[in-house]
Order: sequence, then C-alpha cells, then structure tokens
Amino acid sequence: MSLLRVEALSKEFGGVHAVQALQFEIPAQGVYSIIGPNGAGKTTLLNLLTGVYRPSAGRIWFDDKELTGRAPHHYAAAGVGRTFQNLQIFFNMSALENVMVGRYLHERCGLVAALLRFPSLARAERACRAEALQLLEFVGLAGYARAASDSMPYGALKRLEIARALAARPRLLLLDEPAAGLNPTETQEIVRLIERLAARGITTVLVEHNMKLVMGVSDHVLVLDYGRKLAEGSAESVRRDPKVIEAYLGSEAQAHA
Repeated sequence: MSLLRVEALSKEFGGVHAVQALQFEIPAQGVYSIIGPNGAGKTTLLNLLTGVYRPSAGRIWFDDKELTGRAPHHYAAAGVGRTFQNLQIFFNMSALENVMVGRYLHERCGLVAALLRFPSLARAERACRAEALQLLEFVGLAGYARAASDSMPYGALKRLEIARALAARPRLLLLDEPAAGLNPTETQEIVRLIERLAARGITTVLVEHNMKLVMGVSDHVLVLDYGRKLAEGSAESVRRDPKVIEAYLGSEAQAHA
C-alpha cells in the first residue's frame, strides 16, 4: 500500500507550468528520490507535497487521507516532515532548542498550565529536552547540543535541520538537497544518516543533484523534465535509461554505470 499518492498534480505560476499532470505513488519505507536539473520542478513538487503551495489541479493523498489544498500544519500533523533547500535554522537558539521547537505538534500543555507552571509542564519540558538530545545523538550532533547554532559548521547545520524535522515524528520525511554545498566527508555523513533513517522505517523522499549519492541510497527514482515525469523506476533502471542519461545524467551516470 502506498503511503503518499499523487494524481494529475499540476502547478502554474502566471502561465508557467512548473509541475504538469504528475501521477505517482510513494510506498511506505525506503528512499524515494526525485531528480532533474534546476527548473525541473523538484522543489515546487516538495512545496505541493507539504502544503506550501496549493495545486492548480490534481489531488494528494497521504495514508489514504486527502490533503489537497490543506495548509502546511495539516500536512505536518498527518506525519509529513521536511527540510529546505536553503537552511531554515533559528540562529538565535542553541542546537538543542532548535530541535525542541520541532516537537511543538506533540506538546499537550495548555495556556493555563503554562501560566501557572503546573507540574505537568515541567514534566513535558523534561521529556521534550530528553527526546531532543536523543535526536541530536541520532544525527551525530550530541557534542553540539548546547552550542549556539550560528557558530556551527554548515554541514552540522544540515543535520540539525533533519533532527528538528524528526522531532515532529514524521512518517514521511522530505529532504531538499541535503548534500548541497557539503564536502565529501560531510556528504558521507548525510549518506549514513539517510541509511539510518531507512533502518528506522522512516520513508524518505530525497531531492538531490549528487547522482552518486542518489544512486547509492535510492530504492526508487522519479525523473522530472520541465515539470513532467520523464522516467520512474529502480535506481538501476533509471541509471541505464537512455532518455535519462541523455537529458540529465550524461557522462556522470555513464561513469557509474
């Protein structure tokens, strides 16, 4: 059974067709990658799948619940999490505080409890802090827990954003170019983290230009061509597809074939 299903999904911006009649399904668990050059519609698609954009046409289901046209917080509450192509970090907070923010969906203490400092609030804060520390350890950032985020290396910030997304306990996690701007060592850290996510049973959707990374971790690949589906299938079948090689992967794909 599919975890996420898209039917005839389209998005237009002033007559420009950024996404055109896309139809696909994402099964539960595994790594599903979306590739294509700049302008192919990848980030637009992620914005549609998280409620940032309303589709011009088409429908979106998550776990058989239709979310078409709903606001982003409805997608988050349903179990869809994401990171962004450009870092969205609270630089005036510590790493630990950034991750704790991600737990807001699961906090149950109301305004009265907060104002009167009920014991339940203290217990909730301790639980939130403990879970945030565990997530920082999971992404390899336990040593940065109390560090100011504006003092952290760029590669660490990429993993911090993933930890904050995980704090919302998503069943589907969308990663928008998590390896962009990283050196080879930092990229390998992202690869290992994606593998740990898969081992945890978290379905991951990956948008990435690093073809070696994509082909190494993906169970399934969707290739976009100016907002349309060019090809779809296993990483191996997509890597050897002549249309994909010619249009997007070129010599890099052939070198790894």
